[in-house]
Amino acid sequence: MVLYIFTIFFILSPFFPATRHSHWFFRTADFVRLQSVVIQLILLGIFIYTEEQYTTFSWILLFALIASIIYQLFKITPYSSLFPRRRSHDATDGYVSILAGNVLQTNNCYSDFLKEVKRFDPDLVLTMESNKDWENGLSELEKDYPFTVKVPLENFYGMHLYSKVEVKNVVVKYQVEDDKPSIFFDYYTDKDSPIFFCCLHPAPPSPTENETSKERDAELMLTGKRIRKIDKPTVVCGDMNDVVWSRTTRLFKKMTGMIDPRVGRGFFSTFHADYFFLRFPLDHLFHTRDLYVGKMIRSKNFGSDHFAMYYEIHHKKKAKTPKNPKLNGDEKEEIEELIEEGKDNE
Repeated sequence: MVLYIFTIFFILSPFFPATRHSHWFFRTADFVRLQSVVIQLILLGIFIYTEEQYTTFSWILLFALIASIIYQLFKITPYSSLFPRRRSHDATDGYVSILAGNVLQTNNCYSDFLKEVKRFDPDLVLTMESNKDWENGLSELEKDYPFTVKVPLENFYGMHLYSKVEVKNVVVKYQVEDDKPSIFFDYYTDKDSPIFFCCLHPAPPSPTENETSKERDAELMLTGKRIRKIDKPTVVCGDMNDVVWSRTTRLFKKMTGMIDPRVGRGFFSTFHADYFFLRFPLDHLFHTRDLYVGKMIRSKNFGSDHFAMYYEIHHKKKAKTPKNPKLNGDEKEEIEELIEEGKDNE
């Protein structure tokens, strides 16, 4: 009986996000797909081994469990190294590199993070959850990164940007919640056209944060609408507190036409850094189709609950910024609903 109960729960729970309910209980199944597939496979083995006499009910459970496993694999396989990787592109010699990491506000291993910065030597360093203590702890960065955007906060949503060259048109915007900042700026490489960067860190749906995903979903949709209004190469990066196979992130990619460089390379799960069996890919980078990500590396553990991510972003040769993808009426309506619900819930 206990086996049946567990089996029924793990047959049904992967479909909870499909209800589109924004409460964290329903959205959690998206985060744990990797772990729940493993549990499903274990349950499948136990079920086949222990079931002595197959009844109609047990056959239904067996086939339903297999169908649920296939559904989950369909969701996550494109982001594994088993999936065909996007072909390499002719890229310009110059590129911009960024090391983006949630440093964990209560973490004081400043020197360990500085070692990672020194190891990768990126053009840009983006920190999330960085407060005044982290600002002081990373002050030596300003010798090599004299151009900064500092938003120190004590609510686990501070942000700091360090750049070797001057960044232009910097905007710090509180898109949905008035204590959750996002940073927008233009970065010029050796090309005349700048790359527009959107650095985000929305709050997750969880019992200890926002009860629902409405605020996070609204921030992604607002960022998507902003990207659709500009005509230049664009990068979105940060701790999105969402997984790439969720409906919201897939809608964001659909409305912007952006590419996830993770496809065919691996999951690059960044949270939780201390527990290998409980890790989710929460830190992302998306880019428009006129750009290409060369190197993509996860950092070493530097005391945070997240790993940082290093990316090298190239312009594609002879590539123009593509036009906005077309959205149907239902998609436009869903985007506006997500924005309104997020603002009303704030």
